[in-house]
Amino acid sequence: MSLFKIFDAAGSGLNAQSIRLNTTASNLANADSVSSSDNATYRARHPVFSTVLLDNQLGMAGESAGVRVERIVESQAPLRSEYRPDHPLANPEGYIFRSNVNVVEEMADMMSANRSFNSNLEVMNAAKQMLLRTLSLGQ
Repeated sequence: MSLFKIFDAAGSGLNAQSIRLNTTASNLANADSVSSSDNATYRARHPVFSTVLLDNQLGMAGESAGVRVERIVESQAPLRSEYRPDHPLANPEGYIFRSNVNVVEEMADMMSANRSFNSNLEVMNAAKQMLLRTLSLGQ
């Protein structure tokens, strides 16, 4: 694998982890959202990744590997309902519906995404340093 293909693979990983971080941040921002119906309540969202092999655009032998976000899915975990007849958003039965976002799981997911992002960044920096040192051999 050439060093240039490493940039493609690590770059796609950076993009995927960036989407994962943004999705997790959105989940955390809506963790305390409340609604009067289960259809309007915010549900946690998570990206689905897939691996991909890209043909080399220059016609050279070999392929580049990477990752992409296929789609973002909503969690099927049940919503939390609370009996709060005094709440302004309570339905006629007196219930409000809270998001199914688990803050502890989201924080763990955010830390994992951050570590993966930083790992991809380190791979890119190491490949850059190797290219620079290779270029300096001729001096």
